[in-house]
Parts: sequence; C-alpha cells; structure tokens
Amino acid sequence: MQSQIPIRRIAISTGGGDAPGLNAVIRSVVLAATRLGWECFGIREGFNGILRPDRYPENGVFPLSKDQVRGISHLGGTILGTTNHGNPLRFVVTNSNGEQKEVDRGQDIIQHLRDREIDALICVGGDGTLTIANALHERGLAQGLRVIGVPKTIDNDLDKTYTTFGFDTAVAFATECIDRLHSTAESHQRIMVVEVMGRYAGWIALHAGMASTAHAILIPEIPYDLEKIAAKIEARAKAGRHYSIIVAAEGALPKEGQHHLEQAAGLGTVERLGGIGEQLARQLQQHTGKEARAVVLGHLLRGGSPTAFDRLAAMRFGAAAVRALQQGHSGIMVALDFPNVKYVNLAEVAGRMKGVPLDGDTLQTARDIGICLGD
Repeated sequence: MQSQIPIRRIAISTGGGDAPGLNAVIRSVVLAATRLGWECFGIREGFNGILRPDRYPENGVFPLSKDQVRGISHLGGTILGTTNHGNPLRFVVTNSNGEQKEVDRGQDIIQHLRDREIDALICVGGDGTLTIANALHERGLAQGLRVIGVPKTIDNDLDKTYTTFGFDTAVAFATECIDRLHSTAESHQRIMVVEVMGRYAGWIALHAGMASTAHAILIPEIPYDLEKIAAKIEARAKAGRHYSIIVAAEGALPKEGQHHLEQAAGLGTVERLGGIGEQLARQLQQHTGKEARAVVLGHLLRGGSPTAFDRLAAMRFGAAAVRALQQGHSGIMVALDFPNVKYVNLAEVAGRMKGVPLDGDTLQTARDIGICLGD
C-alpha cells in the first residue's frame, strides 16, 4: 500500500529477543532518514517506552541523531533495549485486587505517535514483533501512521526472506564452540551433546552442525529415533572413532514424544523450550555405555559483535526501510532476495514460520556425507 503524504518524523522500535546487527539497522535508518531531512526517534524496550511510563517517565521516546548512532554498527545488542514480554495487543495489566488480565493497547501506541506528529514506524523484530507491526499498520493507516517491518532473528525462521540478520553470527559462534569440543570429546572418548537455540526451526543446528562436522544433527523438522543416534555412535566406535558430537536444536522432537519444555524462572507458569541436551546426554549414556556430556550454548548465540555479513544485511535492511517510506509504502517488510532487497506484505509474514525444507540442498548434503539426522 502506498501513500502520498510526506514524511517528516519517523520512529524505530526493536522488539523480541536481541540479535547481533540491531545497532547496525538503527544506525542505517537514522543516517538514511537524516539525509532526507527527516527527524528520527527511538522507542525504548520494544513498545514499553510508550506503554510503561513508570519505567520511562521522561524519555521513553527520544530523539535519535547522527551523533547518537556513531560507531555502533559493530556492537551487539540494541541501544534502544528490547523485550519479548511487552506485546501491546495483549498487554498485561494488574488491577487493585492484584488480578491480571490482558488488554489491547495497540491504539495507545498509534495515538502516542500521532500526538508527537510521528508519521511512520519502523518495527525491527521476529514473527511476534512483525505480527504486531501488521496490526498497527492496519489500524494506523486511517490516522496517517505508516508501518514498515525489518526482519530480525538469530533463528532464521521468518518467512519470505532468504535470511535474517543475526543468523550468520549465531551460526559462526556455534561453529567455533563445536569445533573446540571435538578435541576434548576425542581426548576423553565422550559423547558431547550441544544444544543450540532455534525454537521450532532447525536452521542454527543444521548449519552449525554441518560446518563443524558434527556426527548427528537433530532438528525439529525431523523427529528423531534415539536408537538411530545410538547406532551411529556405536558404528563410529567399531571403526575406531570413540567420540561423537551431537548437535540438537532446542526444539528437537523425539518420535512419538513431545518437545522438551522447562519452566522459565521468574515467569510463573510460563514454559519455554530447553533441556533437550541434558535429556539426550542421559539417554545416550544409558544406551551406549559411553560417558556423555551436554553443553547448552543458549544466549551466547545472541551476544557479541555481528559478522560482516550480518552488519551489511542489517544496514541494507535499514536503508531499504527508509526507501520504502520515501516511496510511499506501508504494511510491508523488507526482505533479502539475492542479490537485492525486495518488499513483501506484512500480512504474508505475520504468524508464519519458515522451517528447514526437507527437500532442500543443505539437508540433502548432510545425508550425502553421512551425518545422522535421527531418522
């Protein structure tokens, strides 16, 4: 959808889990917008800078200048802060009796931005954030607010884009960690089970596992049979290779089983993926008689300086988001479609997940070179 109303002020928000490259996006947006004579504003901590005045009584939405984004592209995290517990469409409020309920505060976001004469919002995030962005686009058009989405997640599970920034950095670091485990596993003749992030998609596990020459890779898209993994380990032992590296996505799923969930500390009854590495290590030790250890890389994959690829992708996305606004667009996400950046409708992205294709070349390569996928 296109609009002919000129832009004077824009705001940028970073939501969901942090990912290397967020600061590069922010810098790119500010520099590109400033060249057009636009004013830029940052929203703190997702949308909490607007929804939580108790946390940010004075500067929940603050001006972003060229000086404020100087030298931040190589930094991990986000200078705006982020959260995955501040969905404005299902915002949790507590009444005087201590009871909690969810309310829709999407209109509060739109009204606040329009009251500040902000004409457009750039939302940087994963599927949850972009679903919110799509809802704000649909509601905000009548009030003159335009919305552009920028895809961000280390999990690479967003549809309609070849890749998301943050993924390359996560894979590179996971690969380095698994590389280091080969020598200690071989020295002690152990099974090492490495659990990586990825939610319900196996992109990180597959790419890092292949790059680091893991012997088995378990992804949510292929339910695994423990006996098949144990057979792979025993076959290696018979061939004189007395150690094995198993890479498991946190959402890896056993055949006729369920995802391994653990209660999130401090979040009441909220459960999240995690613990599959420890479970597999125990089970494989029992099946094979070999000593097994589990290593959980977890949030290490989110931190640190972005790779050159992720910095460049992030800068391209940021500049493309500003170009999209300049061209009158709203309700679109900028997406990587080599060799260019393209625009796709947010409605085609919201609520959708991109899993590892079972007929893809990368997965076929894993099979061709003898990696066990648990099936």
